[in-house]
Amino acid sequence: MDNLNFEFIKQLEYGANRQQVASLNKTQDIVDYETEFELTYNDYIGMTKAVEIASEFFDVNCAVLTKSSQVTGAALGSDLSDALVKAIDCNPVDALSGVAAFTQKLDKKTAMQLNKGHLIIAPEFDDESLEILNKNSIRYVKLKTPLKDFKNFVEEEIIITPFGTLVQESNKSELNKDDFKVVTKLKPTVEQVEDSIFAWKVAKYIKSNAIVVAKDFKTLAIAQGLQSQAAEFAMNYACDTAKEAVMASDLPITVADFNAAIQNRVSMFILPGVTQEIIKLADKYEKVIITTGFTTSLH
Repeated sequence: MDNLNFEFIKQLEYGANRQQVASLNKTQDIVDYETEFELTYNDYIGMTKAVEIASEFFDVNCAVLTKSSQVTGAALGSDLSDALVKAIDCNPVDALSGVAAFTQKLDKKTAMQLNKGHLIIAPEFDDESLEILNKNSIRYVKLKTPLKDFKNFVEEEIIITPFGTLVQESNKSELNKDDFKVVTKLKPTVEQVEDSIFAWKVAKYIKSNAIVVAKDFKTLAIAQGLQSQAAEFAMNYACDTAKEAVMASDLPITVADFNAAIQNRVSMFILPGVTQEIIKLADKYEKVIITTGFTTSLH
């Protein structure tokens, strides 16, 4: 980054809080989108997080729900409506409002499951879905940039602090077959591998310490931004639904984390790395562990 030049786009009504002045600016190429609605500071934050995850699944039916910067649910489905039902089920209370991002054209069936507390973002909307959204006063945004290209629009991440401005390249990490290793005696099924990749892709965009419990392409529990006991929190939330599920973590886990997971009958883990002590425990309890070779910590 040579210089950080802001090109003013528009003034926002307020920032994260009503007492904060905020504006939308351009520092680089931005995605192409259109909307007839006024968007807030928190709308832009929530849309970014939701579409980041949705872009990982651009070629299938995916629904992602966020509330401000928090992910409340994500799922793949046989159609968008199915994906939305699964995503809502992860956190039904917080799913009542916030951003709902979709990877395919929004249809009538899916639109009927939404309410005016939602902001919808999708690549296309059919006429019937627009009729329902307008009738129910639901705001929506059409993302004209292809989802597969979305992650290419952020090359650097910038945080301004009193100590100086921090700049790092964006995390565009992908799973590499040379680093993707099964380190336990028990090997995963095809379905377990697919669920583990899904969980890992969601966890990559969640604030550390990130724990995602998933099964059948659906998040069951998400722990985000907890500095300790993240695994225990996720397991307490998932409860019995964690049986035969996958647990993804953006950082290595402790023995206590492992024990909390197996008590809820999690069957597989996808982790950046793992100690020999945990591998021995996994072999003892016939669990599967896959390592990726790198962390995806998000602060």
